[in-house]
Parts: sequence; C-alpha cells; structure tokens
Amino acid sequence: MSARLPSWAWVTGLTTGAIAVVAVLAVQADQGTKPVAATSPPSASATADPKPSASVPQKEKPAAVPADSGTGRRIVYSLGQKRVWLVDASDAARHSFTVWPGTVAPDPGTYSIGTRNEATTGSDGVPVEHIMYFAQKSGVFVAFSNAVDGSSPPPADPGAKTGGIRVAKQDGKALWTFGTPGTTVRVVG
Repeated sequence: MSARLPSWAWVTGLTTGAIAVVAVLAVQADQGTKPVAATSPPSASATADPKPSASVPQKEKPAAVPADSGTGRRIVYSLGQKRVWLVDASDAARHSFTVWPGTVAPDPGTYSIGTRNEATTGSDGVPVEHIMYFAQKSGVFVAFSNAVDGSSPPPADPGAKTGGIRVAKQDGKALWTFGTPGTTVRVVG
C-alpha cells in the first residue's frame, strides 16, 4: 500500500518550485541587455496642453474607460485618445490622464508590465523615471515614463523609432505605484 502525501505537502512543493522558477527568470532578465526608454513627440494639435494633467475642470466630465478594454484591475491605454486609465478590480477608473506617445505604437491587445526601472536617460538625452516596459514592436521597447524635471518631450524626428510613452510627472508617480510587475495593460485603438 502506498502512502499518500497530504495536500499541504503538494502546495508547499508547488509554491517552492514556482518561487525557484521566478528567481531564475529574474536573474536571467537582470543579466540581459537593458532597454533605454524612448521619448516621443507631443500631440499634433496646436491647442494641446504642453503638460497633461490629471486634474479635470469641474464642468468637464472625465473620459469614460473604453468599453472594449476588458475587466478587472488593469491599465488601459487608448492609442486614439492618447489617454491612460488606472482601473481597479471593481472596474472603476481611479486615475486618468493624457500621454505623449512615441512613434512606434503597440498593437491593440493585452500585455503586462514586465521590467521596471526607477530611472535612466531617455533616447533624447532627458533623464526619465518610473519606466515600465510592457511591449516590444519592430525591435523597439514600449514603456511608460516621465521626465524627472517634469518637461514634455520635444518634437522628435518623425523618422526616429521611439517607443516611450511620456506622461506628466504626477501621473508617472501614480502609474508607478499602480503598475506593479505583472499588472495587465490593455491597449485599445
């Protein structure tokens, strides 16, 4: 007659194995090449606010979370609206703000926050912080970040391939706190 292992032994073994796999992957990722956050041009609109802000005028209703953005806790990035929403588990938008997208946009779909860097220098030479990578397209890493000095990105060479999605400094702090590794990022058109 063979002895059966108690369920706690199975759970302990599986948890230990999962932690070991995550540790190995973290070490491998840390030894790889480090992407550099890219910057992007401001909106083409001549009336665009040079510094997007999370504050909404009292008479203006905040933009609604896109209907096709999934459910649950997530970061929603609308390519068309150049806007991000931080959505909690009850599907309520907790924070929303406009962004300056790079010249390389991720395809609509579901991603997750991977590597995060507290600070680096963007491809435009501007020190950036709160860098959160979530996609790669055409060899360009796509990430959210904000300039350390709070500046908006200068117009970039339209031929340059940049994947940085620049946000205002206060929005970068909120995004960094909300977007822990593994957080879902839903990109919509």
